[in-house]
Amino acid sequence: MLHQLLTTHTAVQAVIVLSVLCACGLALGKVRVRGVSLGVTFVFFVGILAGNFGITIDPQMLQYAQDFGLVLFVYALGLQVGPGFFNSLHHSGVRFNALALIVVLLGTILTVMLPAFTGMTLAEAVGVMCGATTNTPALAAAQQTLTQLHLPVTGAALACAVTYPMGVVGAILALMLMRRVMVRPTDLQCATDTETDNTFVAAFQVHNEGIFGKTVGDLARISHKPFVISRLWRNGKVRIPSSQTVLHEGDRLLVVTHDEDVETLTVLFGGKEKTDWNKDDIDWNAIDSNLVSQTILVTRSEINGRRLGSLRLRNLYGVNISRVNRGGVQLLATPDLRLLLGDRLIVVGEKEAVSNVEPVLGNAVKRLNEPNLISVFVGMSLGLLLGCIPIAVPGMSAPVRLGLAGGPIVMGILMGTFGPRIHMNTYTTQSANLMLRAIGLSLYLACLGLDAGRDFLATVMRPEGLLWIATGIGLTILPVLLVGFIGIRLMHLDFASISGMLCGAMANPMALNYASDTIPGGDRASVAYATVYPLSMFVRVLLAQLVLLLLL
Repeated sequence: MLHQLLTTHTAVQAVIVLSVLCACGLALGKVRVRGVSLGVTFVFFVGILAGNFGITIDPQMLQYAQDFGLVLFVYALGLQVGPGFFNSLHHSGVRFNALALIVVLLGTILTVMLPAFTGMTLAEAVGVMCGATTNTPALAAAQQTLTQLHLPVTGAALACAVTYPMGVVGAILALMLMRRVMVRPTDLQCATDTETDNTFVAAFQVHNEGIFGKTVGDLARISHKPFVISRLWRNGKVRIPSSQTVLHEGDRLLVVTHDEDVETLTVLFGGKEKTDWNKDDIDWNAIDSNLVSQTILVTRSEINGRRLGSLRLRNLYGVNISRVNRGGVQLLATPDLRLLLGDRLIVVGEKEAVSNVEPVLGNAVKRLNEPNLISVFVGMSLGLLLGCIPIAVPGMSAPVRLGLAGGPIVMGILMGTFGPRIHMNTYTTQSANLMLRAIGLSLYLACLGLDAGRDFLATVMRPEGLLWIATGIGLTILPVLLVGFIGIRLMHLDFASISGMLCGAMANPMALNYASDTIPGGDRASVAYATVYPLSMFVRVLLAQLVLLLLL
């Protein structure tokens, strides 16, 4: 009875098999060797082992669970990074995408060279590239091109299946090697503080005769640089300035702005004090006895998507919002900034005034613990539709699509960023988001391993199988190490962001999960991954077809 239940292809059997594979893989993933663990990636290898022993589930159930797991993972990832995505794109997105394209181009160049040095066919070389970069959409595009050219597709598919596990492991091994060889311990300690704070606090003194008698609002229009005056000292007394506050000679101002704008504001105000106001141990409530600084959480759905300036908190309550913490990133509290559920506002003012602002913003943590699943299912549906839209590229015989992975991650980013503007609640707690991602990735890896395990050992034992694995490891590790060296040692970028960028360039969510779990500042790894993934995936799909069309 039990044997029949586990071997007969039914929905119950599929759920049991996948659940056991996920449970065993996650349990083994907690085992650490010299402080290193593969985490959820172990589910993939447990699936391969089970597939090699002949364990199977219904093919349609397998495909459904694999696709659903992938969609759930990438959409939840996009939803998480969405609120800070465009801000990160403005600051470092161009650099990250340029580095990611170098990874893609290096891998493509090595692929084109493989037939001349190894004797494999170009179709097999493209299959090795797709497996080494864990990019199944590129394989699908390559197979479509081979079919149009009336050429067999078996070699490319088999080469991809054999090299795929090495692509997963190779990217993780490359990150481990980079961390051991290229990254200093101090770089990891500082990584949690770099580029997560997009604000800079400085104290200025008004000595510029040109601004005597002008209001704070006048200065905001003159400077063209965003800033928030948190406190103003005059004649030994502190006050909360408004846009109508007139500045006098000798006024001392505590200003929140961006690091790159400090020099411009120094010229504008006339002088900058040397005190470092950006230390972590500053007690803001001890600066003066009249004002307090308190963090208030936005939990009222009515505030979701509203511009900060439209709340008129300064005029109505006599408080200043100096900074906004969103997903671990400090943002400047400009009037045009749209507030999202879960934002943490640093409010400065008299104690009674700050208390009066609390009910306006909410500050009720329990409200955010209720998951809004409607936006999750709506977003995934829209993401799948977006992934099916054909994108015509001049010179290509077939259109390119974002696919199951590209469409949902792009839609997740858009929903996380712009959903609040149409008053859609897209907020999920960090624990809920991590749960969705973990379930999705575990299902995806279990199905992928189960499917690849059937012919894995038989193919590996063949000479061409060993050749595919060896070249696949090279295609995975060499571009990652080279671009990692450029980013870390030459461009001095932080390791967490570089790791996320490399995982996105290699279309490797398993390596991203390893990076997020083991590297300080793992949230920035997710942001960098989402920043480069859409473009990198699109270019890889395009190049897989171009290589075959131009060289066959």
